[in-house]
Amino acid sequence: HLLGTFTDLQLPLVTPDCSGQPGLSRASTARNVSQSSTIIEQAHASHPQHWWTQISTTSDHKDILKAQDLSVIIKAYVLVTSLTPLRAFIHSTTTVWHPPKKKHFTIKLKRFFEIFFRNSSPQQAFNNMKEAINKLLLITEVFSKSSSSGPNSFNQCSQCFQMLTFDIGFSMSIHPVVLKVHENFDFQVENESTIQDQISKELLFEDTFKFLLSNESSTSSFIEALQKIYGSSVSKDGTYNREDEQCFSLEQIHSMITFIKELKSLGQFELLFPSSAPKIQMLLHDLYRMVDPMRRLNSVLTVHWLLSSVLQHFQFMNKEAHTNLSDHFPMVERFCYTLNKDTLSHIRQIFTSPQLDLNPQFNPKIREYYAEVPFDMVTVKIGAEPSNCQCHVHLDDKNGPSNANYPLGLGLNKVIILLTDDSQPSPEVVSSYRITIYREDRPSLPLFDDYMMCGFVQDCASKIRPEESCGLQPLSHEYLSAISQTVFKTCEAGDTKGQWIVPCLSCSDNRTCDWREITWQPHGCQYSVLAKPELQRCVEGRRILFIGDSTNRGMMYYLIERVNKTLQEWQKTHDVKCYHNINEGKTFISYSYYPQFWMNANQRPTFEKALEQLLQRSRPLENTDQTVLIVGGVQWLNSNHLQIIQKIFNMINYGKQHLVIVKSIGMGFHLPVDGIHSLSQAEVQNLWNENLIILDTAKNLGYEVVDTFVITMGRYKEFLQGKCGCHFHEVVKSNPSEERPHITMTLSRHYTLGKYFGSQSKPSQLQDYATNSQSPYHVRGPINQVYSEILLSRLCANKRQFVST
Repeated sequence: HLLGTFTDLQLPLVTPDCSGQPGLSRASTARNVSQSSTIIEQAHASHPQHWWTQISTTSDHKDILKAQDLSVIIKAYVLVTSLTPLRAFIHSTTTVWHPPKKKHFTIKLKRFFEIFFRNSSPQQAFNNMKEAINKLLLITEVFSKSSSSGPNSFNQCSQCFQMLTFDIGFSMSIHPVVLKVHENFDFQVENESTIQDQISKELLFEDTFKFLLSNESSTSSFIEALQKIYGSSVSKDGTYNREDEQCFSLEQIHSMITFIKELKSLGQFELLFPSSAPKIQMLLHDLYRMVDPMRRLNSVLTVHWLLSSVLQHFQFMNKEAHTNLSDHFPMVERFCYTLNKDTLSHIRQIFTSPQLDLNPQFNPKIREYYAEVPFDMVTVKIGAEPSNCQCHVHLDDKNGPSNANYPLGLGLNKVIILLTDDSQPSPEVVSSYRITIYREDRPSLPLFDDYMMCGFVQDCASKIRPEESCGLQPLSHEYLSAISQTVFKTCEAGDTKGQWIVPCLSCSDNRTCDWREITWQPHGCQYSVLAKPELQRCVEGRRILFIGDSTNRGMMYYLIERVNKTLQEWQKTHDVKCYHNINEGKTFISYSYYPQFWMNANQRPTFEKALEQLLQRSRPLENTDQTVLIVGGVQWLNSNHLQIIQKIFNMINYGKQHLVIVKSIGMGFHLPVDGIHSLSQAEVQNLWNENLIILDTAKNLGYEVVDTFVITMGRYKEFLQGKCGCHFHEVVKSNPSEERPHITMTLSRHYTLGKYFGSQSKPSQLQDYATNSQSPYHVRGPINQVYSEILLSRLCANKRQFVST
């Protein structure tokens, strides 16, 4: 009935095949559910008193729904405190479940959208859902008011309320479909109710009645809001009069006072309607035009307008009450702001592409801003304009550009906007603004009993090997049985091919995976994790030399933290650095940064010179495997560097007794970032062959290898801070209380793949170093952790008499 009456509104409803009814076709409803073959209950039109008891009535089949083509279904709990005029509120909690599964869980509504739509637009998806609910509620209000003014009118209760539950489905897009409307707060999923459901239901009821039964006075706020709307006095009893205008009726005054009271008592609820959003306002007027062409219901629209005005001014009053700026001298400040001297230190606007939702909203006087972006946003262009023509904007540096393309690493990214006064002979910085951008992790959902294991090597958005499969692939039972065996041999090389494995509800939707449980699985073997005492014995008496860029330095700091179980000092070393305090002084580690790219090409030390200097600073060295050289970086390394290593060691008569470990190239420089040479897709694909040459050359020279390219290429979007997009580690201050919390919940059971999860869970336990109160720093980054553990396994391969399995 609704679809037939409002054919132009594209209502987000799912219905059975209504092709026999005039004006409806299967295609018109199918477009709202992405061509799904969902079967749900038929919606019946009914007498206005029973809108909510029969808006969706169960048909012959017993299942609530069968929605194989929907990715997720949620329950939105809506409280309607007035139908005419409409006032509705949505609770901050939702129940979520995956359609083919029976397991469900409760989560904060906004948190759900942040997780599930992290790759697209969480806020837009949330707004789309609220718009869909608003459409149905407004249609109900219009029909109800239209019917009540006719011969079959019925009395409405001004003090009544209605609790509703909207079952809402999402497919792969951010547009929802309404599957069912329950006449009460509904928690059951397929006749399954748990103790947790009962607790959540009781809490929701408690929030509801706290909200409804609040005794907070609202008269003064109401009078203040009316004065702001009309700029005239209002009598103490709340009535309002103005020449050439009709007095407010008691019903209208009651509606406005009650609404303000509700705004002051929201708590766990968020306002759905009234709304000042232009789209909803247009919808409201369109509905009344369709149903009431004679404009008999103009008085209702008037109340809607009044409530929207009250809402806007109430919000303004709250904002004003919490603002300290210009409280005492507003005229003086406005005058001062026009002076040339003052505008020198301000920028007129900040522009970003894609558009960032800055918090707070931009104000020339506010210097600090924060924004959150989804996982898939890896770059953003940022620029600014000065308020004064004598000034110029520079990013990050006094001589930096006025706009630039920035890479966004996972976690916090900081952009500094500097304003310089160029009227002076030597331009000087007069002010600065800072934008902190938080890029979220991969969307991750907690898992239950029914999950499957998926594997991948490369991302479909950046195929390194076009001839091979990309993205998540389901793993066969035979493969899972093989990697779950009790006895599993240790990998004999650091470049054993493998894949990333992650548990998901569906391998066709990476938003249903628990990415916290991802692990690197070599084919046919495993890299065992050394316990701290075993690792300490392995490096005792050894002199370990690192030469390479920051990615090599990250592995060095990881080794130091693993051996000492603490990281007492850290710096972005770009020279030669020696560490004598490793393993209680029993192990020596040195590091040389190469290449020194910031120097002119004709002044940079050659690789040969840098290596000779490192060897000189690290003496005395033995011609045994107690001397270890670890070399590598992102993409500067080639086979010629390996020949130089061999040449230098031959010159000092070291033969082949020493140990050389080559870290191969890794993903990076794949983003179009200002000031950094970036690689095309074809050039990135060529890295595969270059990497093979490096690995083959190293092994032919008798060197150990750690292949970081095959490990990083499938997770290239998970880089951390740095313009190269190549860092998969960061050193952070150890402060567990500031760690961003995960969603914590009890899984229905532990993963049961026996030996597989039993052994592979060990690397994740190493992150517990962040909780070591005696360690001021911590090396963070799960991808760096994987290939650093492979490095340790190659470092200690000949030192181990027995490998536990």
